[in-house]
Amino acid sequence: MGLKLLGILALIILALMAYVRLSPTDPARFHTDVDPTPKRMTGGVVEVIPGDAQTLLALDRIARATPRTRLFAGSPATGHVTYITRSKLWGFPDFTTLQLQDDQIAIHARLRFGRGDMGVNSARVADWLQRLETVEE
Repeated sequence: MGLKLLGILALIILALMAYVRLSPTDPARFHTDVDPTPKRMTGGVVEVIPGDAQTLLALDRIARATPRTRLFAGSPATGHVTYITRSKLWGFPDFTTLQLQDDQIAIHARLRFGRGDMGVNSARVADWLQRLETVEE
């Protein structure tokens, strides 16, 4: 009986992992305009930095070099781009949108599942901005 319960538990965990990794995501839900009001929120962050198209291109290179991160929607050429970054173990998706707005870039990083992200989105944005500073020097 104990092995049977363990097997059922393992199947439930595998089903949850498959759901997190394979469930479709509607770009219209996550590739949206960024409200440029800087704020911290449960499961995400909004930051605004001074920048132009060249800054956006530099951030694009940094984002694409980040492990488990790929382009989700948009492009730097349009001034509006969203990336998906997946956690290492479970593959939880987080979305980061960069949008060029006049002479600044608004960055919105947030999770898809759950209510809290344990600070990973804020940490990713801080890392990207720190890497951007070294590129610009």
